Amino acid sequence: MENNISIRKLKRSLSGDISQRQREFILSCIRQKRKVRILQISIFILFILVWEVTAHFGIIDPFVFSSPSRMAECFVQLSADGSIYYHIGVTLFETFLSFFFIMFFGILIAILLWWNDTVAKVSEPYLVVLNSLPKTALAPVFIVWLGNNMKTIIVAAVSVAVFGSIITLFTAFCSVEEEKIKLIRTLGGNRIDILRYIVLPGNAHTIVSNMKVNIGLSLVGVIIGEFLAANAGLGYLIVYGSQVFKLDYVILSIVILCIVATGLYKGLEALEKHW
Repeated sequence: MENNISIRKLKRSLSGDISQRQREFILSCIRQKRKVRILQISIFILFILVWEVTAHFGIIDPFVFSSPSRMAECFVQLSADGSIYYHIGVTLFETFLSFFFIMFFGILIAILLWWNDTVAKVSEPYLVVLNSLPKTALAPVFIVWLGNNMKTIIVAAVSVAVFGSIITLFTAFCSVEEEKIKLIRTLGGNRIDILRYIVLPGNAHTIVSNMKVNIGLSLVGVIIGEFLAANAGLGYLIVYGSQVFKLDYVILSIVILCIVATGLYKGLEALEKHW
C-alpha cells in the first residue's frame, strides 16, 4: 500500500469516515513517503555539490569526470545550434519505434504459441537460446546484413528484448486459471473467446509490467546500435565525444540518458496506475 498509493490519494482518504487507528496509519504512511522523498532529493543534491566541489578544487580531474557547471556550459553550447535536441529526438524516435516492434511481435508471437502447443514446444529451445545470446555479438552481423543505418539500430534494439518478452508473456498466458477457461467453454465459447475475455484481460497488468521492462531495454538496445551504426543520437554523441576527447559531451549524454530513461519509466508507471 505504501509503495503504490500516492500522498495525494492518502490525503484524500483522510477526509472520509475512518477510525482513529486508520487515520494514524494513513498519517504514518504520509510521513514515511515524505521522509523517503526528502532523503532522495537530499542525496541527489549532496552528490551534485560533492561532484562540483571536488572538480573545482582538483580532487578529481574535471577533464575526465567533468562537473555540473561544465555540463551546464556544454548543454548551453549544444543548445545554441539545436544539435542536442536533434540527438535526443533521434534517440527517442528509435527507442519508441523499437519499443512498438518489441511489444507488437512479443504479444503476437506469445498468442501464437499459446494458441498452438506444437509450435510452442518446437519454438521453446530456440527462444531460450536466442534470449540468452549476448546481443552485442550480433550487432556487427546486423551491420553487414543491413548496412550502417537506422534499420540496424532498430533491429539491434528489438533483438535485445523481444525474445524475453515473448517468453514472459507466453508463460503468463498459459497461467490463466483453468476454471475460467472451463466456464467459457461451458457457455459455448471458443478459443477466440477465451483469448478475448480471459487471457488478454487477465494479463493486462503483466503486459504493462512487461512494457515497463521493455522500454528500458529498448533504450539500451538503441544506444548499443548507435555506438556501432549511427550518424546521430545520444549513443553517437558519446562515441564522438570519446574519440575527440570532449568528455563533457560523454558525461552530458549519459546524464540525459538517465533523465530520458526515468521519464519513460515514470510514464509507463503512471499508465499502470490508471489501467
